[in-house]
Amino acid sequence: MNVLILEDDKAIAAGLEYSLSQEGYSVAICGTLQEARNALGGQEPFDLLLLDLTLPDGSGYELCREAKAMQDVPVIFLTARDDEVNVVMGLDMGADDYITKPFRVRELLSRMKSVLRRYSRNEETKTALQLGPVRIQTLEAKVYKNDQEVALTPLEYRLLLTFVTNSGQVLSRNQLLEGIWDIAGDFVNDNTLTVYIKRLREKLEDDPANPLLIRTVRG
Repeated sequence: MNVLILEDDKAIAAGLEYSLSQEGYSVAICGTLQEARNALGGQEPFDLLLLDLTLPDGSGYELCREAKAMQDVPVIFLTARDDEVNVVMGLDMGADDYITKPFRVRELLSRMKSVLRRYSRNEETKTALQLGPVRIQTLEAKVYKNDQEVALTPLEYRLLLTFVTNSGQVLSRNQLLEGIWDIAGDFVNDNTLTVYIKRLREKLEDDPANPLLIRTVRG
């Protein structure tokens, strides 16, 4: 299992490299955005990216966006920032989890395994899923309505996938959060989740005010 770590703090990077190597991971350490870009362009693909946000030559957000455009690789941000604006920005770019420094290595390892398990489950799902006029091509991570492609953010896509794979079931807020993100922090509140559901309805429903595809109940 190959892991790329983008971290400019040499002490943190060395500690992560040692701990992950002890768990059997093959680790590549990069201290700058450019080094990480070069590593991504190599022949060996990565199974997971651990990205710091603040770097000498840019931001981990940039690498996340570029990596997700190349392949559907899981991303976990490592950062001292934990406010909702930064969390949602990272999720919209396709991040799968967000862990705030300082953190315990065991907690990080648990988060990594959780993210990798979810990706493994997604790979085992059908290559095409249907919800009324909406079709999801899971291998391409693309969504179509009446054969017209609908542009979704990575988080909107994961939320839709959660609804479709649990069709006919009533899902709690926590179940929805577990489906779209592996950490249900206090900063992801009911209003944030409601906004994403509203976005999906506006993009997919014929009449968003009277949804037929994505329905919710109070309580």
